[in-house]
Amino acid sequence: MKVKIACAFVASLLMLSAALADDKIVKIGSLSDQTSLNADAGGPGSLLAAQMAVEDSGLTKQGWSIDVTSGDHQNKPDVGVGIARKWFDIDKVDAIVDGQHSGVALAVAVVAKEKNGIFLNSGAATSDLTGKACTPNTVHWTYDTYALANSTGKALVKAGGDTWFFLTADYAFGHALQRDTTAVIEANGGKVIDSVNAPVNTPDFSSFLLKAQSSKAKIVGLANAGGDTSNSIKQAHEFGIVAGGQKLAALLLFITDVNALGLDVAQGLEFSETFYWDMNDGTRAFSKRFSERMKNHAMPTMVQAGVYASVIHYLKALDALGGNPHDGAKVVAKMKEMPTDDPLFGKGMIRTDGRAIHPVFLFEVKTPAESKYPWDYYKLVATIPAEEAFRPLAQSECPLVKK
Repeated sequence: MKVKIACAFVASLLMLSAALADDKIVKIGSLSDQTSLNADAGGPGSLLAAQMAVEDSGLTKQGWSIDVTSGDHQNKPDVGVGIARKWFDIDKVDAIVDGQHSGVALAVAVVAKEKNGIFLNSGAATSDLTGKACTPNTVHWTYDTYALANSTGKALVKAGGDTWFFLTADYAFGHALQRDTTAVIEANGGKVIDSVNAPVNTPDFSSFLLKAQSSKAKIVGLANAGGDTSNSIKQAHEFGIVAGGQKLAALLLFITDVNALGLDVAQGLEFSETFYWDMNDGTRAFSKRFSERMKNHAMPTMVQAGVYASVIHYLKALDALGGNPHDGAKVVAKMKEMPTDDPLFGKGMIRTDGRAIHPVFLFEVKTPAESKYPWDYYKLVATIPAEEAFRPLAQSECPLVKK
């Protein structure tokens, strides 16, 4: 009898030990555009950023097992949802990071809530993720359409750019960016003369740019991203839009876009970002390590920086919980409870609606003469404090926010 009790006790200890070991197993999936027009802004760089966050967290040295995988959503919501469901159901992924496409992100947020997983969005811009589409399982890092509109849009209107024409990417992100920027323009006394929707990944913007040129609007607002932004800027340069007196507003621009365009074409563009590699010692140290590990030695974009920062904070929350409860809503609640603090975005917080709060910077692209070393592309125009940059909670449509 004593032998049986002893065996049962040993078995229970082994089961408990296995359970505790499982509590320190974490799986992260980087869901991004890996090969198409947005790959440079996220893609393989987002995967690397997540891996670096795991390494820098120090948890693996404390016995945690943390795996990072990647998936290509191909900028298609149905593909993104398919990957998300497989990850949560079969591969037992705990958290999906990046997102990088508003249509994909809105759909994945629904799946994450349904499966009680975690969605740490960095790449998708739509402010609806912390608005009417918010969930207890989603955190939105880095930037959103409200912040972009509230910084770049407001600055240009106040500088005299009071008439606008929008060239808008024809999907959730573009429409949200035009909507949020229009609200800022009109609130500051400006008006939108006209707009046109352009298919994603179109090679020819000539008809859209000719319409923008004939509108005589002072500002041509580019509500697009990635390769579409680069191509529309290049073609606008060829059409002489800026030379003719109109100003381009790149409402979402990444450092990889500026690198692809070259300073001769990109110089003078004003835009907003929440991260720049050359801001301080912390951003430079991370960026140089990142660049050394990238095949093309690119500096990180704000999307990739946001992946790093969001994963760092996620792992801090798991550590504070003493293990992985495999309960997305519980972990996100812990993330909101803890102040954020990392070398890339500094100190901040995650609000009730899931919005990570940090400053937004208004930059201008340097001229070739002003650039002194590789990737020396930006000069700081203004800093918008965190509490002013993002949509106030009082204006939120998020059902998690108590009015």
